[in-house]
Parts: sequence; structure tokens; C-alpha cells
Amino acid sequence: MSLQGRESTVHLAQVNVSRLIAPMSSERLAGFVAAAGPVEAEGRSAPGFVWRTAAEVPPGMRTHPFAWDLGDSAGLVVNLSVWESLEALDRFVHSGQHLDALRQRRCWFSRHPEATSALWWVPEGHRPRMAEAAERLRHLRAHGPSAYAFSAGRAVRPSEGRDDEG
Repeated sequence: MSLQGRESTVHLAQVNVSRLIAPMSSERLAGFVAAAGPVEAEGRSAPGFVWRTAAEVPPGMRTHPFAWDLGDSAGLVVNLSVWESLEALDRFVHSGQHLDALRQRRCWFSRHPEATSALWWVPEGHRPRMAEAAERLRHLRAHGPSAYAFSAGRAVRPSEGRDDEG
């Protein structure tokens, strides 16, 4: 179910950034590595899923759009996806294998003092790039939720404002 914006149908873009507590090749992340494929497959078949890409940002990489968020971590895992609705994303995040993995996240990822996920509305057919996602997350951290970037807990519906902030 897509939501109608003022001019066209919109979908929900989502970025999630996780700071690794150890290198991907380590025994500490073996459970995450084993779970990643099945979780990704479940996501691709979830009702309301549209598109997804992901990246691993190793420590020392300075050219990736999310390199600014590495801190002293062993690297980042960045997931960028598009969904038909906030409800579709929420159903996937809080069910099945993703929920099982979410419950184990402290075994694999360090706590982050700021928002690790940002949401925003995009025109149907738009596939955001990592640089766009990085800007949305930075904006959310700096300015709080708005039509430009928001969190699931402080969602902004497409009818509540246009995406003209930034």
C-alpha cells in the first residue's frame, strides 16, 4: 500500500548504520555473518519491500559517505532500503529472523550515542544513494525529526510536510 503525496505516490526510504565491535571475519561476529543472508532473503520477500543495498565500511576508509561515523569502531554496516510504507517496514523489522537478529545486536554492534537510523519519503521509483542517506542521518542528528529526516518513533506522514528542508 503506497501513500499518496501531494503530487505522486511515495515510498519510504530507510538507512540504518551499525558500528561493529569486531572485524567481520572475527569469531565474535560469526553469528551476525551467519544470520545476514537469511535475514536479507526474508526482507526481500517481505510484503511491502521495494529495494535494498548495503555496504560495509572498514576502519580507515575515508572515501565512503558514512566514513565520518566510524569513530573507534571495527567498521560499519550500512543498510539502505525502500519500502511501500512505514507499516511494511515495521512489520519486517519486528518479526521473524530480523527480530531474532535484532535481539542479539549488542553481541555484534556497539551502542551509539546518536540516532542510527533515518527515514524519509521518496517518489515511487527513486533509489537513494549512500551520500543522500548519510546527509539524511546527519540532518536528523543535528536538527531532530522533520519532513526531511525522521525516526520511526517520530514519524512524519507525507501529508504533514514536503521534503524541502535540508
